[in-house]
Order: sequence, then structure tokens, then C-alpha cells
Amino acid sequence: MPSITPPPYIPGSATGEELERMHEQRVLWLEGIDGPVVALPTEYPDGYIVPRHSHSRSQLLYASTGVVLVTTDAGRWMVPPEHAIWLPAGVHHAVEILGAVSMRSIYIAPNARDGLPTHLHVVTLTDLMRCLILEAVMLDDNPPPGSRGSLVIGLLLEELGNLPEQPLGLPFPADPRLAALCRRFVEEPSPHATIDEWAAALAMSRRSFTRSFQRETGLSFSLWRQQACLFAALPRLADGEPVTSVALDLGYDSVPAFTTMFKRMLGVSPRFYRSGVLAKGAGE
Repeated sequence: MPSITPPPYIPGSATGEELERMHEQRVLWLEGIDGPVVALPTEYPDGYIVPRHSHSRSQLLYASTGVVLVTTDAGRWMVPPEHAIWLPAGVHHAVEILGAVSMRSIYIAPNARDGLPTHLHVVTLTDLMRCLILEAVMLDDNPPPGSRGSLVIGLLLEELGNLPEQPLGLPFPADPRLAALCRRFVEEPSPHATIDEWAAALAMSRRSFTRSFQRETGLSFSLWRQQACLFAALPRLADGEPVTSVALDLGYDSVPAFTTMFKRMLGVSPRFYRSGVLAKGAGE
């Protein structure tokens, strides 16, 4: 474990005020520690919300079990198992915990290496990166050059460039009228919402709406709609709700249609995310 122990942060055994104070102390500790990489493990209970904060290091946030939702000024970002989210330095964010989460966070100084990503995004972890993260949280801080720990950190920084980006964000537009439509949709998502309906609601042509939506969110309308449906589905699946009821409540005509969309977006069946099968290696 790190030679300089960070302040305790135990979400399952403290009051709201105590948690907020402990979280502030940990962020201050993180800001004061030296070294290119700091790796911290934390266990979170279901339903906990990490308060909004930022730090001067970029963060690779990996939940080895459970699902997390990261909220920023630009929107919400879903991080399912076997994925991680890259949070550039200075980005204000809060984290919502869905299911018991074992979080492993890698905090990287801006000068740790050239070419660090500058945009927030979700990535799929390679097997190598997953092992490096789990190893990094067991290392002493600032291992000496040439040591095993230093080599692990160096390889971790190198592997950052090999992580495939995934479209698992739900960015919100800045335009107030379009943002209002998006918020209403998130409250009641449906796979049957159409571009023509949204364009008519804003008194825009289909072409103008399509261009505006892409410019404001960085996503096509259909991809954004699918992401919103996934955001609605994952917490319910994590709570153990039957796939059938989740699919029908979201407006899908059949379970196979919902499953097809889900597997196309996340690469696994919805049953993978049901309670008790969120850990790595769980079957469908």
C-alpha cells in the first residue's frame, strides 16, 4: 500500500457531514502529494454519491464491480464494468454509485507524459491495463527509477494510448430549448422518439435539427437516444429487475429488440448487469 496513507474515506460508516469532510481532506491530500501517478482503492455502497469536486490531476476511474454514473457540466457519463472513464484535470464532477462498487482510481499529473487525452470519455480496458491498475494500487508512492514499481507505472502510462474509446456518454446541449427536450426524454425515455417530432417541437426543419443536435452534443440523435435508454435501464437491472419488465417499461416492442440494442452498445446481454452478476467474469 502507499507509504503515505491518504485520509480515511469510508462511505459505509459515516454521516453525510463526516463524509463530506473526509472527501475534502482526501482531495486536499491528493493535491499535495508528489509523483507522476497516485493510485487509490475505495469501496462504495450502493446509492452513495461522491460530492461534486475537481483536482489538478487527470483521473482514470475504474469500477471493478458495479456501475457508476459520472455527472459533469457537459452531461452524464456511464461507466459499466470492464470500462473506465478518463476525467481530464480540472473537470468538476460528481459520481453516483449503482450497486456496491470497488473503485480503483489512477490520478495522473499533467506532466507525467506527453499526449495525455484532453477530452472526457469512456474507454474499454485492455486485459493489460486492468492488471496494471490493480497492481498500481498496491505500490508505494513515487517508486525509485528502475524499480519494479517504476516499471509498472511507466507501462501503465504507455498503455493509456491503447484504450479504445466508447460512446457511453450522455452529453447535454447548451441550447436551453433543446436541453429541455433532452431532460424530459431522460425522465421518460422511449426508443420510438423521432427526429421529426423533436424538430417540430422546436419549429425547425429536419435537416437543421440534425445539424444542431450533432453540433450541440457531438452525437447523432439516434445514438444519444439509445444512450439515454441505457442510462434508464442500467440502475434497474443492477437492482435485479427482470429484463422483460425493464424492456417493456422503456417502450421496446419486445425483449429481443431491447437485448439487440443493449448488446450492440455494450457488447453483453442485459442479464450481465442484473444484481449478483456485475463482477468480472460473470456469465449471462
